[in-house]
Amino acid sequence: MDDLEKAILISFDESGAVDSALKAQAVAYCQQFKETPSICSICIERLCFSKLVQVQFWCLQCLHEVLRVRYSSMGPEEKSFIRKSVFSLGCYESIDDKNLVRVLDGPAFIKNKLAQVMVTLIYFEYPMIWPSVFVDFLSNLSKGVVVIDMFCRVLNALDDEVISMDYPRSQEEVAVSGRIKDAMRQQCISQVVRAWYDILLMYRNSDPDLCCSVLDSMRRYVSWIDIGLIANDTFVGLLFELTLASGFRDQLRGAAAGCIHAVAAKRMDPKAKLTLLQSLQIRRVFSLVAEDNDSELVSSVASLLTGYSTEVLECLKRLNSENGKAVSTELLNEVLPSVFYVMQNCEIDETFSIVQFLSGYVGTLKSLVPLTETQSHHVGQILEVIRSQIRFDPAYRNNLDVLDKIGREEEDRMAEFRKDLFVLLRSVGRVAPDATQIFIRNSLASAVASNGDVDVEEIEAALSLLYAFGESLTDETMKTGNGLLGELIPMLLSTKFPCHNNRLVALIYLETVTRYMKFFQENTQYIPLVLSAFLDERGIHHPNSNVSRRASYLFMRVVKLLKAKLVPYLETILQSLQDTVAQFTTIYASSKELSGCEDGSHIFEAIGLLIGMEDVPLEKQSEFLSALLTPLCQQVEALLLNAKAQNPEESPAKIANIQQIIMAINALSKGFSERLVTASRPAIGLMFKQTLDVLLRILIIFPKIEPLRCKVTSFIHRMVDILGSSVFPYLPKALEQLLAESEPKELAGLLVLLNQLICKFNTGVRDILEEVYPAIASRVFNVLPRDAFPTGPGSNTEEIRELQELQRTFYTFLHVIATHDLSSAFLSSKSRVYLDPMMQLVLHASCNHKDIVVRKACVQIFIKLIKDWCARPYGEEKVPGFRSFVIEAFATNCCLYSVLDKSFEFRDANTLVLFGEIVMAQKVMYEKFGNDFLVHFVSKGFPSAHCPQDLAEQYCLKLQGNDIKALKSFYQSLIENLRHQQNGSLVFR
Repeated sequence: MDDLEKAILISFDESGAVDSALKAQAVAYCQQFKETPSICSICIERLCFSKLVQVQFWCLQCLHEVLRVRYSSMGPEEKSFIRKSVFSLGCYESIDDKNLVRVLDGPAFIKNKLAQVMVTLIYFEYPMIWPSVFVDFLSNLSKGVVVIDMFCRVLNALDDEVISMDYPRSQEEVAVSGRIKDAMRQQCISQVVRAWYDILLMYRNSDPDLCCSVLDSMRRYVSWIDIGLIANDTFVGLLFELTLASGFRDQLRGAAAGCIHAVAAKRMDPKAKLTLLQSLQIRRVFSLVAEDNDSELVSSVASLLTGYSTEVLECLKRLNSENGKAVSTELLNEVLPSVFYVMQNCEIDETFSIVQFLSGYVGTLKSLVPLTETQSHHVGQILEVIRSQIRFDPAYRNNLDVLDKIGREEEDRMAEFRKDLFVLLRSVGRVAPDATQIFIRNSLASAVASNGDVDVEEIEAALSLLYAFGESLTDETMKTGNGLLGELIPMLLSTKFPCHNNRLVALIYLETVTRYMKFFQENTQYIPLVLSAFLDERGIHHPNSNVSRRASYLFMRVVKLLKAKLVPYLETILQSLQDTVAQFTTIYASSKELSGCEDGSHIFEAIGLLIGMEDVPLEKQSEFLSALLTPLCQQVEALLLNAKAQNPEESPAKIANIQQIIMAINALSKGFSERLVTASRPAIGLMFKQTLDVLLRILIIFPKIEPLRCKVTSFIHRMVDILGSSVFPYLPKALEQLLAESEPKELAGLLVLLNQLICKFNTGVRDILEEVYPAIASRVFNVLPRDAFPTGPGSNTEEIRELQELQRTFYTFLHVIATHDLSSAFLSSKSRVYLDPMMQLVLHASCNHKDIVVRKACVQIFIKLIKDWCARPYGEEKVPGFRSFVIEAFATNCCLYSVLDKSFEFRDANTLVLFGEIVMAQKVMYEKFGNDFLVHFVSKGFPSAHCPQDLAEQYCLKLQGNDIKALKSFYQSLIENLRHQQNGSLVFR
């Protein structure tokens, strides 16, 4: 063994016994060896003498690479030597008398690599340089199995590497593919087909594996060769004989069926195609699908039947003649029962294709209403197929019920799989609405009468069908309950399935009842049944927490829809929910019970929606609300009592409990309107104020617990919404506490709250804002970085993201203040110190911020402040220094330099809006500052941008005119003109 062979063996070692440094050295040595000028001769020599498969593989791989990269630079002699040598190896011949090793005796991966090398030569040389390759190969097939096998590998590799359009191809590859196919059609393909036939005839009993290889090659080539070579009585007869004969192995029979499928799928004129499909007499294979439901053969036959059916359907669509349509319909009617059987009884991979075909078939029926008896029968069969396919596998019943990892995966898989089937159901529903409703009614009736524990999957499927059917119904149909709906929905409501404890059944039951809620809006006599479904053990009181939580959410949606119609049942509902309400806010609830607690608050939202209606008498409303708020507030007070001295281990549970209670009260308040609690029923408002008083104490006792601060902030938002200006007395204390210990994320939340207050009450919050603004500005400028945020690796941290969000929210806050006539907040004695940093921040953002929306807001801030703080030209200066700052810094940097930058993209819609604001700012500055602005802008700014004098003069005229659109249009063309002159040589900042 020489150095090269040793290096190859070391480089291929996967045992882990070889030192990594040595392995790297061996790989480098092999790579270096590839650069040897005579590498092809060396590789061919090794292939003749080395019995080591690693060496053989390396040499073939090397030949493949060298041919692909260096073929065009090789001389004629070297090409001839490689061609003859490789062909000899492929035909089991000796290259010379000393040739001791035959590559074709090696394993499959060696033969596949040799086929790849041969195909590379064919790519470059056939038919111009090496026209006889296929004919010469055919003459060697008489040597037996080993050469026939190699010939099949070459044909398959040629399809994979060059011909098949299943892979992306370059234009050059497409041209080569066309060249090779044209030459083969002209020169040798009929001989190849004849060879296939002879081999199949000779070896079908003795070597099924070889026959499978031949059939695989043939299947690939049918799509582009003359179909008459295969589609004749002789060859098709042989293919059917191989498919149908039970004495042959399933793989061989399946491969023959695959070839018949390829013949059926051949692209051709629809009239000729229909004749071909007729001639196949496909009925011969129908009996095979019943042989063994999950065998390889059944899968191949299922694929054949689907492909054949799809082709017949295509003929039906494309042919206009009565005869063509009649023949297509007859062939479809013949094959469909077998397609239905396959879908319902066989484990196959063709389900998606069959569903696509059935969707196409149903699509053709739309124009054929009324349907014939046969077509109606087929529609019924399609509905049966849908029902059988949407059923879960009973093997997963327990996994799905407890929803473990396997259960979640199966549920997700099934949800995805069902999508196309439900689309098909809707299509069938449109073509045959009566038949579909009857089918669903019968499915539901069958489920109602079934043995629940045995038929869990059957019941779940029946309910899913009813649910999916609802998607295709109009609101009008739903309300009136036309057709069988008036029978189906009461049947659903009055049923308690024995398997209702199963999670899937319980969930789809509730979802289905919710889906048909519009029916109950019109048919109120069924409301007691609806309430029972949600309030008993089928819904909110279901033993499975996943179901009860989902039921709570769905019940809240039901309440939103039915609302006033539920007033007569209010006491019954509240009584039914007593234990659930108590359980939701139990002190020291375990962390396990708290999981998913966000969902639990839906019960309180539902109750709030019910008792918050004006239809409920005041006395009852007060009684109901007090019965809920009083114990909740008492619990908070109990939890806050002696909180400082608490055992640290108890704290997390207590904190989680307080969170629960705040969420409950928050959700409860969503049912009450501002008009009700402030104007018509102030007593209700008083109860919420007392609650707010209690909850604000949480901020004092737990000042540093972020989740609690967030929940209290959220509650204050709600109180602002419903209590209106009567919330003002509570705000100073609340804002002070929220600001005291705030981190950037909480500070951003506080700014959002202030924005809500300003937008709702405008100048009504002036005093509160002037009080709180200095503290906010101080905190913001302390935490925000002085320079730009860091970029690059490691800069996308949670901390940086929170600071960026705070900065964005602060810009919005400043914009809201300015645009709601509250800019005096910036000028109070305590705020003055923050005026300059604020101006610098807004200026920088108006020129540079990546977010165009932020830039626009900052320009609008300047426009509003100029209007607020600056009198007409030469008037008294309200804010000393502001006028000169605006003229010298804002005007030139934002209104000129920032728009001259190439990054300012006029083709972007948002940027154009920003540009409009920048032009408006210039107009406002001229109105307020007169020639002070104009002289500085034109004489100091324009020259630095190399603006010609005539354009500067035109600008002055446009600015002094009254047409803002004309000014905007001129200024845009001016900026683009200046950019063009600079040609990128100047960067403004």
